[in-house]
Amino acid sequence: METLRVALGSRSYPIHVGADIIDNAALYRPHLGAGGVAIVTNPVVAPLYLARLKRALAPDAVEILIEDGENAKRWESVDLVCEALLAARCGRDATIVALGGGVVGDLAGFAAAVYQRGVPFIQVPTTLLAQVDSSVGGKTAINHPCGKNMIGAFHQPRAVVADIATLDTLPVRELRAGLAEVIKHAAALDAGFFEWLEANVERLLARDRLALTHAVRRCCELKAGVVGADERESGVRAILNFGHTFGHAIEAAMGYGEWLHGEAVAAGMVMASELSARAGLLAASDCARVRSLIARAGLPVAGPAVAAERIIELMQVDKKAARGRARFVLLEAIGSARVRADLPESDVRAALDAGGVGRPSAAAAQ
Repeated sequence: METLRVALGSRSYPIHVGADIIDNAALYRPHLGAGGVAIVTNPVVAPLYLARLKRALAPDAVEILIEDGENAKRWESVDLVCEALLAARCGRDATIVALGGGVVGDLAGFAAAVYQRGVPFIQVPTTLLAQVDSSVGGKTAINHPCGKNMIGAFHQPRAVVADIATLDTLPVRELRAGLAEVIKHAAALDAGFFEWLEANVERLLARDRLALTHAVRRCCELKAGVVGADERESGVRAILNFGHTFGHAIEAAMGYGEWLHGEAVAAGMVMASELSARAGLLAASDCARVRSLIARAGLPVAGPAVAAERIIELMQVDKKAARGRARFVLLEAIGSARVRADLPESDVRAALDAGGVGRPSAAAAQ
């Protein structure tokens, strides 16, 4: 097991990465309040890991099950969690533990942020996407029909316990979706890591433990450094949204759940790379490398058959927009990114066209 740290002063916290650590009680004990534990999970993850986690935390921990999938990220699910907490008489000294993927972590974290004005929570991510990205950094949210993650709060966890062994039970489509966020970190922040991915993507798809551990650790190192420097995304943290302006619009246009988040981000990175090239920032050869790696990971390199006007409309109301104009994270080179909002709509439309938006595509059927 290796332990990293997100440096946020008095709110700093550890990220534990290793295999078969989910039931290591010593990792949780320093972060638990005196008021009991509530575990938020779903019916897919619960049969696999809930009993083991309860043995490590508390045999009488409150179990709260939400539905599986992106559609769970809505007000009704937050209400369900809060009602269960109230029924169990959980106070501000209780600890919420999120056991599952990015949906569970986002929802449980948001509930923890708003329940009694904020209670502690711990992230126990069981998908690759959650382990490398969404469990770290304190972004919590639910969706709105007008946009992805539009209602949320910054609420940092007390600890993150990323058990690589849980990836053994992950469906292949979810594994590939997680690789999109791995590629995002490398493309935006680390050229050397991108080269490593080019050489090792097949090992990751084969669930090689050493390769997965390296990828999770490196992504967490990169994200911890960015979050420590810019917790609330007022500056450098925005580059972690590479591919997300396009990707979030795809998710909203298709109805949450039809495309997995990682699939939409993958197609979004292809479009963002094309836009980077059209802006004169990214060499055509590097643009091709991004597309090739995404394709080798088994991810979509083309968007859905949705009108470009609809995608543009949704990007303009994305929470990252400024004064009604979409902001894009563009690549200057592999491993170097910047934010731009002053892009001609003609270039954006050309990037959408190059990314297959508006044309029939089976890209999401991985």
